[in-house]
Amino acid sequence: MFITGIGTATPEQRYSQNDCFEALAASDLFHGLSSRSQSLLRKVLNGGSGINTRYLALNLAGELEQLNPDALHTRFLRHAPTLAANAARRALTDADMNAVDIDAVVVSTCTGYLCPGLSSYVVERLRLKSGVMALDLVGQGCGAALPNLQTAEGLLALDGRCRAVLSICVEVCSAAFYLDDDPGVLISACLFGDGAAAIVLRNEPNRGKRSVEWKGSVSVIDPARRDLLRFEQRDGMLRNVLTPPVPQLAARFAKEVLNRALAERHLKQQDICTWVWHTGGRDVLDALGARIGLDENDLRWSRMTLSECGNTSSASVLFVLERALNNNAPAGWWWMSSFGAGFSSHGALLNVSEPA
Repeated sequence: MFITGIGTATPEQRYSQNDCFEALAASDLFHGLSSRSQSLLRKVLNGGSGINTRYLALNLAGELEQLNPDALHTRFLRHAPTLAANAARRALTDADMNAVDIDAVVVSTCTGYLCPGLSSYVVERLRLKSGVMALDLVGQGCGAALPNLQTAEGLLALDGRCRAVLSICVEVCSAAFYLDDDPGVLISACLFGDGAAAIVLRNEPNRGKRSVEWKGSVSVIDPARRDLLRFEQRDGMLRNVLTPPVPQLAARFAKEVLNRALAERHLKQQDICTWVWHTGGRDVLDALGARIGLDENDLRWSRMTLSECGNTSSASVLFVLERALNNNAPAGWWWMSSFGAGFSSHGALLNVSEPA
């Protein structure tokens, strides 16, 4: 399987972390929090998070306090289909393909629920053919990009029925923001941003372009640790549960997945020339570096994406991949890894080569 096109999309509104703090500090929400919670927000949003800016599908001046279930659902319904379609169009352009060439579309999200799912909106907006296979994957959190691509791999193996698959991850995290005195809830509101990423996948590479071949993947799921990182429903709204053990847990399972994949291919860690990590947050990237033995150059594409966009949940690792590709990261073996709710961890080996 080859990645033949990639595209991303974000809302128009881009805010600095200081913009977010100033808007919060002027709101009734902020003054309803404890002094400890106010101090936490001030500390995270005014520096040290590894994030400079985020894209959010809300107007901080007028929508910040609209946290009722109907307003949050309306935000998701308004923005998720647009972001997904915009990213998909860019991926198709990058692949030099038309929408009618797509045989299957797989859409992942965790920040809202629609029935029919987002795939229906993508089919409509892109005018995909009526016989397209449309699948919606939900409930996989930040790690969803790799299971999405694993699904695409299976579809492409269906006796020639699918020649081109469009994989999309879209998250409107601002449709799941929630504020109270729980530190995990507050940290979530400081880290997550909105965005979508799409990839076109085929069984052959594009001629005249870099070849990006998916060589196989490994996943580990430990349901016993489910409650450490998850969404729960509270007062009709999605509430993010984010606990202190998450960075070390992410690093531990990420290393396990990496070691398994390298062993299967008889590779060593030194054979990896480009690293594409989910941007879970500064502490997560620090933990990955310490546990796996990565230097700042290994983490550069993830640090860059985190700084510019924050954590866009399932889409984030694909934002990182796009940056690595657009900046001509060295060809050779690449490692791409996502992790999140479940607790789940996924990784894939990519072989990137220059055009013949």
